[in-house]
Amino acid sequence: MRVALYARVSTKDKGQDTENQLAQLREYCQRQGWTVYREYVDLVSGKASANRPEFQELFAAASRCEFDLVLFWSLDRFSREGVLETLQHLQRLNAAGVNWKSFTEQYLDSCGAFRDAVLAILATIAKQERIRLSERIVAGLERARAHGRRGGRPRVVTNREKVRELRAAGQSFGSIAKELGLAKTTVARIAAT
Repeated sequence: MRVALYARVSTKDKGQDTENQLAQLREYCQRQGWTVYREYVDLVSGKASANRPEFQELFAAASRCEFDLVLFWSLDRFSREGVLETLQHLQRLNAAGVNWKSFTEQYLDSCGAFRDAVLAILATIAKQERIRLSERIVAGLERARAHGRRGGRPRVVTNREKVRELRAAGQSFGSIAKELGLAKTTVARIAAT
């Protein structure tokens, strides 16, 4: 089996070193008779996958089926983006035909007997997280309305007559938009009325 190792420490984890994780992961692979295909190492926070170049490369290689399994030391080393996003990462690996396994959390193993149960639990937790997020957004909007605040973009005050006057003088939509600080589409819409 070809295995990709993923290790991560945050820049805030003073004194931490990915080598602590990698040494155990390498040893485990050796005991299993697995081949380490490549080691992916990020030295950044696990809160945003977009900021982790090796994490992105891991998924690009997974989509090309370059390895069979991703082995990480623990789920929080793999991702700290929240349950929903982490579940989506694991499902992306599954969709690419790549298994995944946590070294320290033996129940987090897409090859094991509890794979479907673990994914169902993670999916349920992710669903609850989405519901709570939605509830917090609604509560925040209601609170803002109660304090007299309106949602959406602030209204742009436009001098419609000035737009029509400039257009009648032969100016292009682009030049009018630039002069008045409007979007071209707004200028075109006003000129058409």
